[in-house]
Amino acid sequence: MLVSLTERYGHKIKTPQELREILGPYPREKKVIMCHGVFDVVHPGHVRHMLYAKSKADILLVSITADRHIEKGTYRPHVPQDLRAANLAAFEMVDFVVIDQNAAPLENIRFIQPDFFAKGYEYNATTAMNPKTIEETEVISEYGGEMIFTPGDIVYSSSNLIEMASPQIRDEKTLTVMERHGVTFDKLRETLTQITGKKVHIVGDTIIDSLTNCAMIGGQTKTPTMSVLFENRTNFVGGAGIVAKHLRAAGADVHFSTVLGDDTLGRFALDDLQKAGVIVHPQIDKTRPTVNKDAFVVGGYRLLKVDTLDNRSISDNILSQIADAVKSINTDALIFSDFRHGIFNRRTIPRLIDSVPSNCFKVADSQVASRWGNIIEFKGFDLITPNEREARFALADQDSPLRSLASDLYDAAGCETLILKIGQRGILTYISGDHKSLDSFFSIDSFADSVVDAVGAGDGLLAYSTLAMLVNKQPVIAAILGSMAAACVCERDGNVPVTPQDVLAKIDAVERRIQYQ
Repeated sequence: MLVSLTERYGHKIKTPQELREILGPYPREKKVIMCHGVFDVVHPGHVRHMLYAKSKADILLVSITADRHIEKGTYRPHVPQDLRAANLAAFEMVDFVVIDQNAAPLENIRFIQPDFFAKGYEYNATTAMNPKTIEETEVISEYGGEMIFTPGDIVYSSSNLIEMASPQIRDEKTLTVMERHGVTFDKLRETLTQITGKKVHIVGDTIIDSLTNCAMIGGQTKTPTMSVLFENRTNFVGGAGIVAKHLRAAGADVHFSTVLGDDTLGRFALDDLQKAGVIVHPQIDKTRPTVNKDAFVVGGYRLLKVDTLDNRSISDNILSQIADAVKSINTDALIFSDFRHGIFNRRTIPRLIDSVPSNCFKVADSQVASRWGNIIEFKGFDLITPNEREARFALADQDSPLRSLASDLYDAAGCETLILKIGQRGILTYISGDHKSLDSFFSIDSFADSVVDAVGAGDGLLAYSTLAMLVNKQPVIAAILGSMAAACVCERDGNVPVTPQDVLAKIDAVERRIQYQ
């Protein structure tokens, strides 16, 4: 059985309070030296720095900056704080590691009172000392400690190394998150077996996604017009419809309230959903077409996409019918799947939210794409699952690092759990408004081994994370199972529902890889 870094070296990772009790008050018989940094990637310069520091005292304490305070780079740190701490604890010369909950080490220096505080030699400038170093020196001087600058001949940059290639540590990150929250692979499997029979009512826009395959003929000689030969067209139920099919494939009892046009594609959607076992409550609007997004594919490349749709708001009569369904259908969870094609807008959302039964688990996903949707309009929900672009749109924030963006969105939405989708990088999950807590968020890298078609990955995540939350209300389990379902979607072409067997196979593959089996 493989023992993880955290299991083997976690005894070295302490809180400031534990360290104060272990080390005793200053001055002490055994000298303590403290280093501080991010340590996103531990390079030879870091090792030389710590070795020199250890040579000057009996006990080496390494302090690391908590994830929420790292603002260099949109997606930093690449290595989460628990794993960074365990990496450092694995070094023989390191006696203790502490994760600093503050933006700077000043409070911990003042509280722990190390005999020495070690800085790299590059901070000991002869002309003008770094202002942060001056602050640290002043705090150390308050109780009689001493600043030490370690010598060096090469300055390595973690940022430069990371920019060359991001660390490939998805399995290590997954295992660290699971261990911290007491989640096992067997618990993931057990949750999958318990989602059968959960009752879910989904309200949202049905989209028919079409793939029109063509062959290249050529172009006109007189005008810049490309000419292709039609070969075949395949239609898939997408939008909120595929979320309903994911839920049903997972074993849930699914009701689906949606709006369809009185046309061939509307009838196709209704027939397809009913064959999948979804109980559909369609509102037929004769004044609009069923939403269709047709991608023209030539030689495996998407040449053009043609949308047929009408995004104006639904009528008062249709709104009343959907609101009545929301109020009357007995369900464990209600999902609002918003693609901004008429069902959801500022006029309709308050009415629909007011219709939600008080004991219902509320979930919202607002996929704005090129339209004007806002996930914050679904305030106070139990789970929301926007992507990074949607989060930045909602907050009018294009600059903040990802963790700051996620914490701001969490507060603005007033939700219980936020799963922020960040594309091929995976997800960032916030579970607490106490942003000073080390357990307020965690990140999971993508489980996709090969991406065939990433479109619709969020729909799989939405379905399986919702069902997992209904089983045990553990966000870590929900985030992992949702991410695994998303990976299954990415690894095949077209809107094909993900089954528990698909997710189980992904669990088995990840466990084998982590255990080196």
